[in-house]
Amino acid sequence: RRDRRERDRPGIGRDRPGRDRAGITWDRAGRARVSPRAGPGPAGRMDLAYVCEWEKKPKSNHCPSIPLVCAWSCRNLIAFTTDLRNEEEKDLTHMVHIIDTEHPWDVYSVNSGHTEVITCLEWDQSGSRLLSADADGHIKCWSMTDHLANSWESTVGSVVEGDPVVALSWLHNGVKLALHVEKSGASNFGEKFSRVKFSPSLTLFGGKPMEGWIAVTISGLVTVSLLKPNGQVLTATESLCRLRCRVALADVAFTGGGNIVVATSDGSSTSPVQFYKVCVSVVNEKCKIDTEILPSLFMRCTTDPARKDKYPAITHLKFLARDMSEQVLLCASNQNNSIVECWSLRKEGLPVNNIFQQISPVVGDKQPMILKWRILSATNDLDRVSAVALPKLPISLTNTDLKVANDTKFFPGLGLALAFHDGSVHIVHRLSLQMMAVFYGSSSQRPVDEPSLKRPRTAGPLVHFKAMQLSWTSLALAGVDSHGKLSMLRISPSMGHVLDMNMSLRHLLFLLEYCMVTGYDWWDILLHVQPSMVQNLVEKLHEEYMRQNAALQQVLSTRIVAMKASLCKLSSSTIARVCDYHAKLFLIAISCTLKSLLRPHFLNTPDKSPGDRLTEICSKITDVDIDKVMINLKTEEFVLEMTTLQSLQQLIQWVGDFVLYLLASLPNQGSPVRPGHSFLRDGASLGMFRELMVVIRIWGLLKPSCLPVYTATSDTQDSMSLLFRLLTKLWLCCREENHITEPDDALIDECCLLPSQLLIPNIDWLPINDGIISKLQNKQLVRLQFGKAPGLIGHTVSSQFDAFVRAPGQPKIDHLRRLHLGAYPTEECKSCTRCGCVTMLKSPNKVTAVKQWEQRWIKNCLCGGLWRKMPLSYS
Repeated sequence: RRDRRERDRPGIGRDRPGRDRAGITWDRAGRARVSPRAGPGPAGRMDLAYVCEWEKKPKSNHCPSIPLVCAWSCRNLIAFTTDLRNEEEKDLTHMVHIIDTEHPWDVYSVNSGHTEVITCLEWDQSGSRLLSADADGHIKCWSMTDHLANSWESTVGSVVEGDPVVALSWLHNGVKLALHVEKSGASNFGEKFSRVKFSPSLTLFGGKPMEGWIAVTISGLVTVSLLKPNGQVLTATESLCRLRCRVALADVAFTGGGNIVVATSDGSSTSPVQFYKVCVSVVNEKCKIDTEILPSLFMRCTTDPARKDKYPAITHLKFLARDMSEQVLLCASNQNNSIVECWSLRKEGLPVNNIFQQISPVVGDKQPMILKWRILSATNDLDRVSAVALPKLPISLTNTDLKVANDTKFFPGLGLALAFHDGSVHIVHRLSLQMMAVFYGSSSQRPVDEPSLKRPRTAGPLVHFKAMQLSWTSLALAGVDSHGKLSMLRISPSMGHVLDMNMSLRHLLFLLEYCMVTGYDWWDILLHVQPSMVQNLVEKLHEEYMRQNAALQQVLSTRIVAMKASLCKLSSSTIARVCDYHAKLFLIAISCTLKSLLRPHFLNTPDKSPGDRLTEICSKITDVDIDKVMINLKTEEFVLEMTTLQSLQQLIQWVGDFVLYLLASLPNQGSPVRPGHSFLRDGASLGMFRELMVVIRIWGLLKPSCLPVYTATSDTQDSMSLLFRLLTKLWLCCREENHITEPDDALIDECCLLPSQLLIPNIDWLPINDGIISKLQNKQLVRLQFGKAPGLIGHTVSSQFDAFVRAPGQPKIDHLRRLHLGAYPTEECKSCTRCGCVTMLKSPNKVTAVKQWEQRWIKNCLCGGLWRKMPLSYS
């Protein structure tokens, strides 16, 4: 019978008994044991993008904490810990470091105030707050100071005195968006990304999720802290079970019903891995915790006679995802080797004895069910695992069968990372544990086919990752090694498999769409975009965007423009389009702000606002005379205070200067590398400029000093009327997207005369961007140092930027307020971590309208990037 079972098992041949076509070894019980080097074809290699290390100082230096921890947020901020050793005082300062992946050298290091080693770091779902916990039971919540990515402060916290924290997590907010990889070719975003019904861990009145965190201590206590809207913290502590025992490892996950699942282990592989259900509630303004024991499991390696005593310790215990409490990853180790197992919790029917079936027959769904942990897969003997990183993409797998999972195409979010003591990193499938990609460090260079057991041991300690994290799209991996050095690795979208260019673009496009819908930062996707891909990606992204309904397009209108701008920066042939995209973002923001200042004259107004009526009238009336368009508007809706109008003059001046520049550049429209080229065929943007010109004309009647200032050759010339007439003629050529006509010769001739009538202004197209992403296109390793900005790195795109930015030493400008700061600004400034846009940190204005404009960018830049504080000598 055993021989027949072996012969009938799919994919097993006579030459390789016990191994199927996918390279998986099956044991007698039908369980999968996968070697990390097994798989169809050679595994892909990851490559280093950059490394950043500490400057060696004689008196003090950074050394890794034990345990070393790191965390990666959805805004591509990385937090990690080190200990600052001071040889004079002979003490350790426990530091928390936060970096932005685009500027890794600009590290914000803060003395955490923890008296013991930091054991846990955890970002919240928005990526704007950070939790840290130590071995003395103290938990601190860190938030940005003035919304700056390089300035943090601890505001609130909780404590379980003297009880080390081994697991930490924010409470779930009930938001879960599933990715359907098999539908990546669908046209509707609703089919690719679906909202999953998921309940928050705790809700306030009205169903709003309550913020807070949960922690597990080494003595078997679970503590929950809730953040009330008034800033107070409610904290409760409860034992996981009646018989408290030591907890060496723990992890937290959440169920769709709003419950919390905690997995614990005492560190011994001979002891069971325990699971508990935790329910949190608020009763009479007090936090209440209820716990319940769930089915436990023993690792399979302890029941295997050949491995019973080989792996005495469980070193890693992780749920595969925070919102996936049914699957858990376990790693058991000895001094030299490790073994990894993947388990799944399933509902199984409980067999009923025939005697009871005669009394009460089981019909349909009435069969009693029980929960059981079943092993999905296990590896063979590996080198000792030093760190584990799990994917964060909520991929929806319709079939979790191993053989189906092995035949599916490899997608980045399906893999988890294992780091080994020999310095290597493996990406393996999260269900089958099959090899998908590999990285060999400098200390672990070896042929792929060489068995690990036959490899000679090198003398001295090897440099390896002690902590690592995958990005939110699983296309990058950050690891901190035993010397405190941060390494950034690229993970191929194809996971080492030979895919055509269209499939690689499809993977990148799918992840870009996911970031567009969720609002997550897409920096890690740009790591894989080559200059030859930029044009196709931008076109495909625009096509997919235009297939969505009008309401979704309006929500994503600015995000897709910012995404296109970041893509076009990576190619020298599309660098001029970056200028257009940044200008379009600024135009949309000015249009929304100025229209919002309009107020109806009477309270009982129709449904449409003054701004909507302005758009409707300007689109219907195609007259080239600006005064005739004004007649059809209710000018009383445009009345504002004189101080308000005067405070908006800088924004109004930008609109006037940009319109003049566009019209003057019309004769040179044949050059696509010239900034402003795309506006000449963009009917929507030209219509927006036309509406603003009408508003400015009306405001000029109330306050002439708020009008844009032009340098004209004739004192009697009406510059606003001239520009509006030419702008309307150009707008009529492209107002219909499907029927764009070429401007006639008369219009081009009039635009040719503009430089002789008006002084054409210089446009500040782009801020200086000193990010690292454009320097990584040549796939060469970049070495950086914390606290020290790198020198100029040669790249083809860098020279193209010089034509569109101000040279060093020239007067600087506030890109949001359009104020001149001088060559050496004396005011504190902040800059965008993505586009480099610079603005003053403190507002010099007191007018409400300008404060409303500034409030729009208090948290994020025009492009959605975070702010970082700049030194006074940033010039």
